[in-house]
Amino acid sequence: MINEQKVREVLGQIQDPFLHRSLEETNGIVSISVKEEKNHVSVRVAIAKTNTPEQMPLQMKIVEALKEAGAATVGIRFEELAPEVLESFRSKATVTETHDLLSPLSTVQVIAIASGKGGVGKSTVSVNLAVALARQGKKVGLIDADIYGFSVPDMMGVQDMPVVKDERIYPVERKGVKVISMGFFVENNAPIVWRGPMLGKVLDQFFRDVEWGEIDYLLLDLPPGTGDVALDIHQMLPTSKEIIVTTPHPTAAFVAARAGSMALQTNHDILGVIENMAWFESKTTGEREYVFGKGGGPKLADELRTELLGQIPLGQPDWTEEDFAPSVYAEDHPTGKTYLEIAQKVIEKLAK
Repeated sequence: MINEQKVREVLGQIQDPFLHRSLEETNGIVSISVKEEKNHVSVRVAIAKTNTPEQMPLQMKIVEALKEAGAATVGIRFEELAPEVLESFRSKATVTETHDLLSPLSTVQVIAIASGKGGVGKSTVSVNLAVALARQGKKVGLIDADIYGFSVPDMMGVQDMPVVKDERIYPVERKGVKVISMGFFVENNAPIVWRGPMLGKVLDQFFRDVEWGEIDYLLLDLPPGTGDVALDIHQMLPTSKEIIVTTPHPTAAFVAARAGSMALQTNHDILGVIENMAWFESKTTGEREYVFGKGGGPKLADELRTELLGQIPLGQPDWTEEDFAPSVYAEDHPTGKTYLEIAQKVIEKLAK
């Protein structure tokens, strides 16, 4: 016959798979119920992150341990530890734990750049926001997670390739940003015809096997829409903030709302909305022409109950053969200054 004290002793020795500390240390044993007539044990356990691949082995370990201790049947409910509890462990974490991007103890701020559809300039926004954050003195990484439509290396004018050393991948640094992309590992711009599970493994490598070093922010250029790859990323990450990119056109904003809803459903906070291609300004007259209409960005921000971080005009950066980065705006370019303003807003919002 098993009793509550025995259950607590057994559970207390089992480790949280993310914190690598016992459930006794984390106060992760929320409640215990023992029905003596049926020898049935019900437990509620709090862990760092729920609904992950790590949860099933933990569940099996708990069931096996309690049955060995005398339980006939076991019922388990999982919940997440309170944010303040995680924060207390984060302050005591080792360097390895804080640098593990998939650990709830990671101190890296992850910013996912999403859009409802393709063609709205999401990758351009990702690249320029990453560079703008670096210009503000931040240490920045950028993952080109748009696996099927990778474009970041070309947009940033990256000429080098990542180095693999001691089974670790070292990203390429350009414009102060550490970059990794599927484009580095595909020959001659070949199309990607892999299925979802294979892509998931690549993304997992980008998080686990890349030597990012000390970074403050990691930006993810997500695939457009709400498909498998975007969903995989949302489920992999313990937490992330999200920026939604749209054009002013009502249809683009309507579709972008789906990406915002997906972020909220997977418990990822929305930092704000960026309206790209907001207008075209004539160099001769200075007049603005609203090529794709008006109002989509503010309307989307209002619908998602978030902030409009900025409006980017339709245009093209100035670039030279000596410093070839065809999609990166110079720091003193009017659009480059707009990105710096957006970067400052992002820094301030994440500091709160």
